[in-house]
Amino acid sequence: MQLDDTCRVEVTNRLKRIQGQLAGIITMIDEGRDCTDVVTQMAAVSKALDRAGLKVVSDGLQQCAAAQARGEDPPVSPEKLERLFLSLS
Repeated sequence: MQLDDTCRVEVTNRLKRIQGQLAGIITMIDEGRDCTDVVTQMAAVSKALDRAGLKVVSDGLQQCAAAQARGEDPPVSPEKLERLFLSLS
């Protein structure tokens, strides 16, 4: 299954923001910032990664539903999507 163009752009943009957040966390650690601030930012990155993953799974569900509505086989099995979804929890 390939992401549709809109989803691909959205997920890529989210990942680029996450990349910037990670660089900021590394800088915080290098500067000796308070661990509370560092862990708070780490939690934000973790949540952002989860949301990006859920966006990918959501796109897969939409593609499967659209394929079934057209009477076609889905691009990925519902079981595989379920495993992907559960891997994010």
